[in-house]
Amino acid sequence: MKIALGTAQFGCAYGISNQSGRVSLAEARRILEEATRCGVDMLDTAIDYGTSEATLGQIGVASWRVVTKLPAAPALEGDLSAWVELQIRESLERLRIEHVYAVLLHRPQQVLESVGPRLVAALERVKAKGLTEKIGISIYAPEEIDPLLSRGRFDLVQAPLNILDRRLAAEFWASKLKTLGIEVHVRSIFLQGLLLMQPAQRPAKFARWRPIWDEWDRWLEATSLTPIAGCVAYAASREDIDRIVVGVDTVAHLREIIAIKNRDLPSLPSWPVTVDNELINPAGWSAV
Repeated sequence: MKIALGTAQFGCAYGISNQSGRVSLAEARRILEEATRCGVDMLDTAIDYGTSEATLGQIGVASWRVVTKLPAAPALEGDLSAWVELQIRESLERLRIEHVYAVLLHRPQQVLESVGPRLVAALERVKAKGLTEKIGISIYAPEEIDPLLSRGRFDLVQAPLNILDRRLAAEFWASKLKTLGIEVHVRSIFLQGLLLMQPAQRPAKFARWRPIWDEWDRWLEATSLTPIAGCVAYAASREDIDRIVVGVDTVAHLREIIAIKNRDLPSLPSWPVTVDNELINPAGWSAV
């Protein structure tokens, strides 16, 4: 199954549309039980996701494929291997498992810095030790891919993709990665919940993109799709994607996503203006 369950909400109040805060332990347990029943077998977490790893460990995830992410490496002289291995072993202790499916760099630009060769070598060592099956990078824009792949051999690339931000598909990056034998995971299919918000709920700072929202509303009405259905259907239509990371707050939310995943997608929205980086990159929203 293409779906991978994102668990940032299990450790912190994640997403611009989040009004309920961190998912409770009881609800997180119910979500994982329902995901298992539906055939979902992969979890996506990170050391920087608050208590997410510890919550997963408390629930029990030994039967799951777990992807986690390393924080930025410190400015250490010499071999980084000890620090990288310690981070991963502490993750495994919190998760209460013996190894993870993949370890990704949460700040992959460090690979291009002076610390890069030592960081990549450290990841390769923990893979050789069997602490992780795969190593990879979590990027923010497709143009990062070529420079990063020139500095290391990675097994997995995670990148944003949604109906507004189609760069990974439109520029054929996903297909190129597949040709290289690299696993492709996509995240942010709901743009942190912004694409699911009703016009009255959407923060005023996004009003400058009114033509885009008008087209989004027009397309949803024309196709009889809900916002969540439109987002999921677009991501699921991409055959060059291995996993779609989705975060949910409730069992009901998960069930809605699972029910949609194989729906045929009609024509895509035709954005009347350029979809610029200030809109599709949540890291810059505070400056909007």
